[in-house]
Amino acid sequence: MASTQDIRRRIKSIRNIGQLTKAMQMVAASKMRRAQQSALASRPYAGLMNRVLVSLQKRTDPKLHPLLQVRPLQKELVIVLSTDKGLAGSLNTNLFREALTFDSAKSDYIVSGRKARQFIARIKRNLVADFELKDAPSFVETKAMANFAIEKFLSREFDKVSVLFPHFINTINQQPTIRTLLPISPFDLPKEGETADSMGEYKFEPTPEAVLDVILPYYIQYQVYQMILDARASEHSARMVAMKNATDNAKEFIKDLTLEYNKMRQASITTELLEIATAQMALAS
Repeated sequence: MASTQDIRRRIKSIRNIGQLTKAMQMVAASKMRRAQQSALASRPYAGLMNRVLVSLQKRTDPKLHPLLQVRPLQKELVIVLSTDKGLAGSLNTNLFREALTFDSAKSDYIVSGRKARQFIARIKRNLVADFELKDAPSFVETKAMANFAIEKFLSREFDKVSVLFPHFINTINQQPTIRTLLPISPFDLPKEGETADSMGEYKFEPTPEAVLDVILPYYIQYQVYQMILDARASEHSARMVAMKNATDNAKEFIKDLTLEYNKMRQASITTELLEIATAQMALAS
């Protein structure tokens, strides 16, 4: 049975850990707010770009563009967006569980994040490229990954490019998501309430085909950028929640140990009082 000294030592140790997780929670909360704002602020622009593509699709023959051509699947390139650090709850675990669903014989991988790199090496899959990004990367910094995927698709080394990333829904909900990047799937139709062709009053110069040639690579680049922003928002949200849970658990553990310590102290004091009373009775007799 633990002594009072052992319990005091454990309380001190857990209190130090609680202070550390509290500090990490505050740091993650600060980064989380910025990452969430970036991820949410970029979505309206992506929606507007999507409407432009819908309009262009109606003015051109999409089958003629190489980025839209669907080929029989012989080889697939999978981009995995994970975290560099741990302590993010089950975020990476859920992500890697989805990564195992890809056919190992037909899939090669691009990763961003140290955890994904370690995972791909551990399951002995073929790693094609590893892109290191800042905690808050700019659009220009993420273009290299998108351009690399476009190059591999156009060279016919791969017939499909997919992205596996944690989609940010809210602070406590991040969903592992697999999204086809190439070939570009049929564009989403306008949302309910919008006109069938919300860009119909505009003209594309010099031609719709020329505009499509320029905008499709940019569309891919921005899609990758948006997914990376989602991954960053998901990471900091998951870490903030994990550190908050760890801090709360430390407080509960300290409360339980303090109660146990007080009970042992009370039992020790009661025993001492009984010994004193017994000794006095013995002397009086």
